[in-house]
Amino acid sequence: MPYFDAASSAPLHPVARQALQASLDEGWADPARLYREGRRARLLLDAAREAAAEAVACRPDELSFTGSGTRAVHCGIYGSLSGRRRVGRHLVVSAVEHSSVLHSAASHESDGGSVTEVAVDRTGRVSPEVFAAALRPGTALACLQSANHEVGTVQPVAEVAEACRAAGVPLLVDAAQSLAWAPVDGAWSILAASAHKWGGPAGVGLLAVRKGVRFAPQGPADERESGRAPGFENIPAIVAAAASLRAVRAEADAESARLRALVDRIRTRVAELVPDVEVVGDPVRRLPHLVTFSCLYVDGETLLHELDRAEFSVSSGSSCTSSTLTPSHVLRAMGVLSEGNVRVSLPLGTTDGDVDRFLEVLPGVVASVRTRLGAPAATGGTAGTAGTAGTADPAQVTVDSLGRLCPIPVIELAKAIGKVPVGGVVTVLADDEAARLDIPAWCEMRDQEYLGEHAAGGGTAYRVRRTS
Repeated sequence: MPYFDAASSAPLHPVARQALQASLDEGWADPARLYREGRRARLLLDAAREAAAEAVACRPDELSFTGSGTRAVHCGIYGSLSGRRRVGRHLVVSAVEHSSVLHSAASHESDGGSVTEVAVDRTGRVSPEVFAAALRPGTALACLQSANHEVGTVQPVAEVAEACRAAGVPLLVDAAQSLAWAPVDGAWSILAASAHKWGGPAGVGLLAVRKGVRFAPQGPADERESGRAPGFENIPAIVAAAASLRAVRAEADAESARLRALVDRIRTRVAELVPDVEVVGDPVRRLPHLVTFSCLYVDGETLLHELDRAEFSVSSGSSCTSSTLTPSHVLRAMGVLSEGNVRVSLPLGTTDGDVDRFLEVLPGVVASVRTRLGAPAATGGTAGTAGTAGTADPAQVTVDSLGRLCPIPVIELAKAIGKVPVGGVVTVLADDEAARLDIPAWCEMRDQEYLGEHAAGGGTAYRVRRTS
């Protein structure tokens, strides 16, 4: 069964498994002790730190191992904010950061700090100039991911790091998605990453803090890992994480080229094979193994279940796969279609045959889901003929989709738009948060004019003018 969700968690690398099993016999003792078992454990820990530091491109004494990538992010943010509290309490983040960063920002704001979210363009990329403009004298820290976890867009870290350096603001980089492929460029100050993203075991994070960065670890003091990660080190897992990072980095050039070609094939063929689909993210400045696309008139949860039945494991940022019933914050920040969203992230070793079979299966799965939902025929124009749809004014049609979830409000809009003449207006009443993103996205895909929204009848009224 092809596993296409490496961005969530990559399969355990064979080198990680070998290193884990070997170090279980040698790395169980306390590395802080001076007897022989402790010294052996210390040698393993030091060797792992040196290997990881080489991959990160930092000094070994700048790198600490934490209990997870999320823990590394939290520790990096809180430690930097605390260390620079005399400078100010302003934090700058991009709008598409991982939830671990955004949750930290929300916590900081609730504790009296201030946060600026830097917007992104439709590809999910920040502008270095806009990011630099968000920095101010009271800014204690800035955060920017190296590459996005949902759409694969690579961020201009080097340019932003230079702007932060000029402003005297440390930059924390969440490198979880990119570290397997290359070190992070630029003069970053703090870096966090997670081993299970590159085929290491879960439960190991990396936190690198450059010398000279003001940093004050939070919580009770501890003598381990420079005081940044309290508790006994999981040496076997750390050794496996460092060994697998070295292994995937050695394979990175060849695998990057091979997987990029497979992803290029998906990006091209999905748009050709599946009508009414939007491939999102930067087409060039992106991770080599990840592609995301959204399909009109499709329930994301059903689509993922059907692909799972066809033996493909994929992920989604669709609101229909979330208990919150709100679209992914990444897709929302980009302003792209969220319904029927599919993220494909290929692990190392993915074959041409796996991708070819996925492309064979996908069109039929999407068509089947659309048929069950009663979606209109998938075409580039509008369907139907002008009519009243139960209203006295044929140029004004109101569709009541209150209480109905994605993608039903958009499906009803697509059916109604053909019932008004060119210049006529369709008003969709909906209380599903996804409609706020998906109706404007539908208008852009269909070249119809989105007129805006207003509160109405216990929900929101979205107005669309037919232009063709």
